[in-house]
Amino acid sequence: MTNHQFGPFGITTGLTSSPESLAAAAAAEELGYPAIWLSGGPLPGLQTVVDLVGATSSIKFVSGILSVDQYGADDVSTTYSALEASAPGRFTVGLGGAHGPKPIARLNAYLDTLDAVPVEHRLLAALGPRMLGLARDRSAGAYPFLITPSYSAEARKVLGPDKLLAVSHLVVMESDPERARAIARDTISFFPRLPGYAASLERQGFTAKEQAELPDHMVDALAAWGTPADIKAKLSEHLAAGADHVAINVITGVTGPQPVEQWRALASTLLG
Repeated sequence: MTNHQFGPFGITTGLTSSPESLAAAAAAEELGYPAIWLSGGPLPGLQTVVDLVGATSSIKFVSGILSVDQYGADDVSTTYSALEASAPGRFTVGLGGAHGPKPIARLNAYLDTLDAVPVEHRLLAALGPRMLGLARDRSAGAYPFLITPSYSAEARKVLGPDKLLAVSHLVVMESDPERARAIARDTISFFPRLPGYAASLERQGFTAKEQAELPDHMVDALAAWGTPADIKAKLSEHLAAGADHVAINVITGVTGPQPVEQWRALASTLLG
């Protein structure tokens, strides 16, 4: 397995350069989480990565992910090189988001110009077998989202034993089944509308009808909920299936505030 010192559990969240985000990153570090995976959509720009590294002392940051259609390779290389000089080992470049025809060729061409970022410090978002193959051949590993432990097992077979497999998994700190599933279902419902995720879910055995209706068993497969012990048990299924790391994507049903209290409630169980 690769050694990025991410530990078994980290955090997925969207952060900016706001005081609230910087404070949340510092709180995650203080709680002992080894890594934060920065959701690409909410990320306002590469300067935010610089600001977050500067506001903390040891926690690692991974862009999860930077869209190659939005971020130029030269800008990514410059940011990586600057951070590697000032805070070595604390930023790993996660890439993906190649849209349109021939996305594999698009990513390959992008990676051809990313010489400043060594293979061991680049990852690819990967849902399908071809993307997993590219992640294996041209990066340190893969970072898939909205997958089951069975997918983790299949991904490990494609990646081989020496590449990083880091999984982002939805987490709801709620023990009432109806409430927990409602929160998770609201978030999951967006993704079957996206062709890449719809195809991934179909490969995982979820029919078009299930993707439209999101029955309880599908929600339970894609989101961990309950007590901290329940959640750890669910996330650990990925580790048992071959994943190296699981990044918890805590959702609360409320948009805006960082879920610092939920991170704190989970820390002693996940990191103890």
